Amino acid sequence: MIKYFDDTTENVLSRLEETQKQFWNIARVTGEFLYTLIKAEGAKNVLEIGTSNGYSGIWLAKAVKENGGHLTTIEFYDKRLDVAKANFKTCKVDDVITTLKGSALMHLEYLPEDFEIDFAFVDANKGEYIKYFEFIDKHMKKGGIIACDNVLSHEAKCKPFIDAINANPNYENVVLPLPAGLSLARKIK
Repeated sequence: MIKYFDDTTENVLSRLEETQKQFWNIARVTGEFLYTLIKAEGAKNVLEIGTSNGYSGIWLAKAVKENGGHLTTIEFYDKRLDVAKANFKTCKVDDVITTLKGSALMHLEYLPEDFEIDFAFVDANKGEYIKYFEFIDKHMKKGGIIACDNVLSHEAKCKPFIDAINANPNYENVVLPLPAGLSLARKIK
């Protein structure tokens, strides 16, 4: 296993990896991929839907911090968000994160018109992926990327989203065979 961060952050990530199934966290390899991709893209305005205990947010925030950017993350459950906030603080990324509690659809609907997204990571209610996409698309910059987890492990629930993004002429999409399946779509128009 490659060591990406300081010992404190690596210890937090290792602890969270032990509770992966309980908190529905992404696999480490997916976190490594997203971290590397955000850094390579130079993404600065990152949105996460589905904070959970902060595992994926740590990967996203570490990359965003190195890029001089900001992560906005949305979580429905109070207890999960409280755990995530503590993990963000311990990993010293809380200064580049805005946490929003509540319904992702509600928060997305009321994003300011000038809210721009370079990169979005979606890992929440699979049946709502298509609705998340409709809101995210309005704020996604040309060249921006939307990454959605679980598109293979929850294929039936994600099918409306996959069908819509594959049919959308403004996006190029590929599904990567990472552990749960990761859809990666770039806005080209």
